[in-house]
Amino acid sequence: MKKIIEGQTKNSPHSRRDFIKHSGTIIAGATLGAALPLQSMASFHHGVDETLKVALIGCGARGAGAAVNALRTEGSVELVAMADAFRDKLDETYDNLMQIEGVKEKVKVSEEHKFVGFDGYKEAIKLADVVLLVTPPAFRPLHFEAAVEAGKHVFMEKPLASDSPGIRKVLEVGKIADQKGLKVLVGLQNRYAPEFQEVAKRVRDGEIGEIISASDYYMIGPVKLVPRQPEWTEMEFQMRNWRHFNWLWAGSPAGLQIHNTDLVNWVMDAYPVKASGLGGKSGQRGPDYGDIFDNFFIEYEYENNVKLNSQIRHIGGTWNKGGAYIIGTKGIADFKNASITDHKGNVIWRNRQKYGNPYQLQTDHLFECIRNGTPLNDTDWGAKSTMTTIMGRMASHSGQLLSWDESLASELHLLPEKFEWNEMPRFVAGEDGCYPVPVPGISPPL
Repeated sequence: MKKIIEGQTKNSPHSRRDFIKHSGTIIAGATLGAALPLQSMASFHHGVDETLKVALIGCGARGAGAAVNALRTEGSVELVAMADAFRDKLDETYDNLMQIEGVKEKVKVSEEHKFVGFDGYKEAIKLADVVLLVTPPAFRPLHFEAAVEAGKHVFMEKPLASDSPGIRKVLEVGKIADQKGLKVLVGLQNRYAPEFQEVAKRVRDGEIGEIISASDYYMIGPVKLVPRQPEWTEMEFQMRNWRHFNWLWAGSPAGLQIHNTDLVNWVMDAYPVKASGLGGKSGQRGPDYGDIFDNFFIEYEYENNVKLNSQIRHIGGTWNKGGAYIIGTKGIADFKNASITDHKGNVIWRNRQKYGNPYQLQTDHLFECIRNGTPLNDTDWGAKSTMTTIMGRMASHSGQLLSWDESLASELHLLPEKFEWNEMPRFVAGEDGCYPVPVPGISPPL
């Protein structure tokens, strides 16, 4: 139980009105949702007393947390459908949800509405008003398109795709969501944390002076590997170990560091125009360990020549560090600790208020917008922050200096042509059981 709900399920001590009040502190250019044409929203306004039906697509630990957050929003809400590639994952999450007081009473998923396999999302979407997309990011473009086509409001977890063609699809579908007046929230919850909103406002107001550079860090232990079973196909092995494969996870710049990199993009009110990087596979090598790099150093450059240096590592026995830091002529903004210091280390400002969990705050905001008909569409900035991290991965894998335009225009597809258990993914192990890892200077930007 703790694994599923840790950090995500605690009820907020603050009301949704408090959250919206704090959200209003962000100045123009950093709004939480893009403006939508008012005339398009009328048919998608759900009243406060109306029961909102929710479908969960992706029943891992994060999916369980997203479901709990949805069921703890104000107003009548029910979980009516669940879908996952694996029956054991679906059953585990269902059983855990049924043990949580205040949540289990709102779980109304019959056996007929538990859908298993690659196509289960199609039936689950039909039953809901709000769809939670929490599968590995490789499936996000496909599932997002299906949900918007069906006229459903969407929560989708980051990252939003694994490759450039997927990002272009998400951006395209996001525009259709605008036209339909659908609400779309992306799981980059740091933007919804009041203390981080205050840091961003203070930086934009000039409290650290002119921005010189930025740094972010996501340095943790290794990614878990699930042992291969003899009855599994290659597709099942890779699906069960999705964080070890670039086509499924999008790599650790997107799967991990995106939270911090997005904060920098947010403060800059821009996206990098180019990237270069270093990286490799040092800690988890050998048979079955996939094709991901486990360490990166990426340099992003914005149009105003400000550079973001991004360090990522997930190797056991190493020093850990996290957070995003903006360096200015007068001081440093520290998002991790929600503080601002001068260059001698003296604290200029530190947040001392306690706010609700940002996972819950962002979900509260989504459901409030649905019930009130308030504009909300995070797709554009969520997709572009994902693309930032994909560009960094591509630059590191290839050893090349890449521009934003050429990275976004890439036609290199990482995903298999179709999703079936007997389908072979594009990247498979050699005779020694080891997967081919990108080689800078030789490999294409992937």
